[in-house]
Amino acid sequence: MWNYEKRLQYPVNITQPNAQIAQVIMSQYGGPDGEMGASMRYLSQRFAMPNRQAMGMLTDIGTEELAHLEIVATIVTQLTRNLSMEEIKKYGFDKYYVDHTIGIWPQAAGGIPFNACEFQSKGDPITDLFEDMAAEQKARSTYDNILRLVKDPEVA
Repeated sequence: MWNYEKRLQYPVNITQPNAQIAQVIMSQYGGPDGEMGASMRYLSQRFAMPNRQAMGMLTDIGTEELAHLEIVATIVTQLTRNLSMEEIKKYGFDKYYVDHTIGIWPQAAGGIPFNACEFQSKGDPITDLFEDMAAEQKARSTYDNILRLVKDPEVA
């Protein structure tokens, strides 16, 4: 179905673990305006598009969002690699750790798990495309908020 290049679209090389930053970044994986919702939104909406060109465009965008998921998951993985139990407790990562250890699991920064209510697919092309534009703006705002919080140049 797709050709998968076994490299990240954007390289991630984080050398210092940081549980606090990992919790913030996790929101772009499975938060309300994260990449998981984005990929599901486009890949679901494609079926109601009236022509093959629009359908193909939404498929391309949806698969691009899957690549973003991979980048975000890599960031979180590198931020949580080799954390000590003291660091996990100190930065409040212990609640996540109890359920998932350091595995990647989709949730918002506040701990709310991802669910299908995070994205919309109405079946009306105009409604869906306006939804997509609004969703991209919300995702941009979330990334801006993360960049205001995260000063580590390896992460930012």
